[in-house]
Amino acid sequence: MMTIVSRMPWITTVTLGWVLAMGMAVAAPTRGAAGPLDRSGQTRIGTASFYAERYSGKTMADGTPMRLSSNNAASLTLPLGTIARVTNLETGRSAIIAIRDRGPYVKGRIVDLSPATASQIGISRRKGLARVAVTPITLPETRNTGRSRVAATPLVARTAAPMRLSH
Repeated sequence: MMTIVSRMPWITTVTLGWVLAMGMAVAAPTRGAAGPLDRSGQTRIGTASFYAERYSGKTMADGTPMRLSSNNAASLTLPLGTIARVTNLETGRSAIIAIRDRGPYVKGRIVDLSPATASQIGISRRKGLARVAVTPITLPETRNTGRSRVAATPLVARTAAPMRLSH
C-alpha cells in the first residue's frame, strides 16, 4: 500500500489504498506555487489580507485584470476558478469569492482578498488582517472528468446561498 505525504499542514497523510477502495478518482496532483493544489473541499482557517491599490488593473494568474471592487481572491493552494465562502471569524461576516490569482506570498496567510470583499467581511484598512475560514463551494473542472465538482459537504452544498459574482 502506497502512502502519500502532503506538505500542507492541515493534511497529514493519505493512504492511496483507502482512496482507491472508496472509489474516488485519483489524478496526479497539479502543483501550485506552494505545492500540490488542494481539491479536498476542506475548510481552511488562517489569516487573510487584502490587495494593495497598486495592483488595480494588473493581470491576475487567470489572465483577467484585477478589479479592486470585485470578489477576486488569491490562494496558493486552491485551484484557479474555485468558488469559496470566506468568513471573518472575529465578526462572523462572510462573502463569496472567486480564486483568480496566486498568493499571498507571506508566511501564515491563506488568502488575499480584494479590498471590496475585505470591507464586506469587516477587515478594516487600518488593521489589514483577519483570522478567516475559507470553505470551497465549487471546484473548477478537472481534466479527467470534464465536470465541476461540488467541494463542500452535502449539508453545506444544500444550504449555500445563491452566488452572484461581480466582474
